Amino acid sequence: MMSHGDPKETGFQTRAVRAGRGRTNEGEQAEPIFTTSSFVFENAEQAAARFSGTQPGNVYSRFTNPTVDAFERKLAALEGGARCVATASGMAAITATCMALLNNGDHIVTARGIFGSTAILFSGHMSRFGIDTTFVPLTDLAAWERAIRPNTRMLFLETPSNPLAEIADIAALADLAHARGCILVVDNTVCTAALQRPLSLGADIVVLSATKYIDGQGRCVGGAVVGDGARVGEQVLGVLRTAGACLSPFNAWVFLKGLETLALRMHAHGAAAQQLAEWLSGQAAVRQVYYAGLDTHPQHALAARQQQGFGGLIAFEVDGGREAAWRIVDATRLISITANLGDAKSTITHPATTTHGRLSAQERESAGIREGLLRVAVGLEAVDDLKDDLSRGLAAL
Repeated sequence: MMSHGDPKETGFQTRAVRAGRGRTNEGEQAEPIFTTSSFVFENAEQAAARFSGTQPGNVYSRFTNPTVDAFERKLAALEGGARCVATASGMAAITATCMALLNNGDHIVTARGIFGSTAILFSGHMSRFGIDTTFVPLTDLAAWERAIRPNTRMLFLETPSNPLAEIADIAALADLAHARGCILVVDNTVCTAALQRPLSLGADIVVLSATKYIDGQGRCVGGAVVGDGARVGEQVLGVLRTAGACLSPFNAWVFLKGLETLALRMHAHGAAAQQLAEWLSGQAAVRQVYYAGLDTHPQHALAARQQQGFGGLIAFEVDGGREAAWRIVDATRLISITANLGDAKSTITHPATTTHGRLSAQERESAGIREGLLRVAVGLEAVDDLKDDLSRGLAAL
């Protein structure tokens, strides 16, 4: 089995199965779960060396645990980063990154269509600590450039966006960020490393919610930050060590198992989503479908060039506003009504009243989250069954 020095020339699927830590003296085939809060030292001198960081090794499971370490090493190998720091959730990953790399008086430029909780984190919480945020259209490079100030330190984006599947040009934004002395942080939750590797396109840091596709079955909550040894391996880890938003060993083990099948599942999600998006595009009750796999999508060519697939997330809009959208949701019998995504079970949600419900009406409108919009995270069921399930509500319109 491969150990910490995994050769980078192996294929993605091989790294997904084999990368990480080696076997213990027990000779196990599957990675063990180290369910311990602390670790015993040989003597006082070793304890002091471990706590000071002069000697590598386990100290306390808030920031050093062999199972979490195995997940971090595997994910770093897949994303192409030198270091990974696992966190208690995807939002904890973003928060830890901001706390580690930003100071009072700094400025963030981000996209209007970012995840609702991320928008509130930036505008409602970071602002309380003197960190200002400007929101711009994701695909308008000139708007990003105009928004950068002398005190701008970070450009933050999600691509594809959730739920409208807008695609940002990562390489172009990386060039812009670096030319103006900023770092580029990309939320890679929707694609994961199986479909997109922002670090290889010039991004400095990748954050993601492992809760979604990395788990793949809706069992656990967690997140991760991937990047270089200094920013991530020292600064972000330093925040995690002190602030404590750590990933549990059990959740890390679940995510380790999820990574082994990540590529297989992501391509299956994408193949099903493509079929469903094409079918929805032909439905009379559907005003518009948002999916980068459609050749009518404005950034279809960019997505095809930048990604290795279009992912499993679809949004579509119907006439009739909230009443019509809720009618479709309530007519489903198979698709789960929940705001999670990345599950083997398909899910449906009304973003304006769930994931983006805490935003003001003006903020939702600016982000394109209208009352007639629905989001479907396509799972692994038979596509014909998903069509039948959505047909009931669409027919009622």
